[in-house]
Amino acid sequence: MTIEVNVTIKLKHGITDPEGENTKKALNLLGFKNVHGVKSMKTFRIALEPETARDEEETVKQEVEEMCRKLLANPVIHDYDIQVVKSE
Repeated sequence: MTIEVNVTIKLKHGITDPEGENTKKALNLLGFKNVHGVKSMKTFRIALEPETARDEEETVKQEVEEMCRKLLANPVIHDYDIQVVKSE
C-alpha cells in the first residue's frame, strides 16, 4: 500500500519573501495592477510505503514530519503543512 502526502513549505509570518515581492512587481509591470501580494511556497508530493498496516497514516505523518525537520524546511524561517492526499 502506498500513501501519498503533500507537504507545503512557506515562510513564517513576518519573514521577508523577496521572491514573492519580485513576482508581485513583475505582475504589476505586466499590467496586473490589482495584484497586491504574492507569497512563494514549495510543495512536495511524497509517496511512501508504510512498514506496517497498523496506524499507517499516523506513522507516515510522523515520518514526513521528521523529513521536514531534517531536510525539507528550515524551522527558523519556515512553517509547513502535511496532508495525506491518497492511499492505494
